[in-house]
Amino acid sequence: MRILRSVRHKSCADGSFMKEFLLNEPVPAGFFAYLENFGEVEALPNLGEGFYKFEKPDWFSIKGLAGDTTVEVRFKKEVMHLTVDFLYLLFSSYRKGPVDLTVLKQREQGVGGRVKEHLHGRG
Repeated sequence: MRILRSVRHKSCADGSFMKEFLLNEPVPAGFFAYLENFGEVEALPNLGEGFYKFEKPDWFSIKGLAGDTTVEVRFKKEVMHLTVDFLYLLFSSYRKGPVDLTVLKQREQGVGGRVKEHLHGRG
């Protein structure tokens, strides 16, 4: 699954930056289970069956509906330049069935260090 392009974007009142991304295929329900390897996933049945929210604090959140071809991503604006490539990698690395998370986890760790340093300075 790949992100094709941003179809809408705006600065939000809470300081985040929202982008709506168009995907090359509908989001499979299993995608949100896969995202649990990288942050918190919550089903939001009050918004519709198959609606999910993924949260990776200090990075971004993803809201979407299984079966839809768009997702809404809210980036922490200060580190968006560091995390956007990882977002693209999350989508392009997803496969139905077992996924080898080794490379993704290594990349996550590297980006996480830069995000922490950028937001909180050197320890």
